Amino acid sequence: MMTVEQGIINKLNENFQLSYLEVLNESHMHNVPANAETHFKVTIVSSDFDGKRLIQRQRLVNQLLSAELAGPVHALAQHTYTPEEWNKKNSISPESPNCLGGGSK
Repeated sequence: MMTVEQGIINKLNENFQLSYLEVLNESHMHNVPANAETHFKVTIVSSDFDGKRLIQRQRLVNQLLSAELAGPVHALAQHTYTPEEWNKKNSISPESPNCLGGGSK
């Protein structure tokens, strides 16, 4: 059986022209059961985002992952960049903030 994380990776790889992809399961940072797959951070670099505003990029990702967001995924932090934007950021993903909803189990 495929993990939620691998399903997300597969969908993003199949639907975007990717220069870089990072999918992190950050569930362990939240108050969820061990081995949960409920909180993810994705960093996506794609020329598909050229000319699109941030909200348009995030809508594309949300539409693609709508089944996951309707089911097991509670939170999806998205960092979407064009290759040019990514190079200006020195190819570094933003750090995730600490969970404010309590400690992890």
